[in-house]
Amino acid sequence: QVQLVESGGGLVQTGGSLRLSCVASGGTFSSYPMGWFRHTPGKERELVASIGRYNNTTYYADSVKGRFTISRDNTVNTVYLQMNSLKLEDTAIYYCAARQRFTTEYRSWGQGTQVTVSS
Repeated sequence: QVQLVESGGGLVQTGGSLRLSCVASGGTFSSYPMGWFRHTPGKERELVASIGRYNNTTYYADSVKGRFTISRDNTVNTVYLQMNSLKLEDTAIYYCAARQRFTTEYRSWGQGTQVTVSS
């Protein structure tokens, strides 16, 4: 299936911004709705944002609504997560994932990229 590689994580101060990228290969990228998840030890993995096959339909977790923006560029097989006004609680490993169309199943996952927010 599609292979995913995230990049763009790093260390940032509260209030700062990062843009995560996820490049897909090995599949027809435009066939897959995409999601960004995050995980921190002691917490459940949560869906941060998702996007349909095109840029028109999006979802955001309440915790990031108004601060994060998910987008995609199917011409370069890439999905992005623009993260603004970062908070300490945004610290996590962020993963992108591809959802099988017509299902609720995310079947392909990237390796993750660490985002650390400090004060």
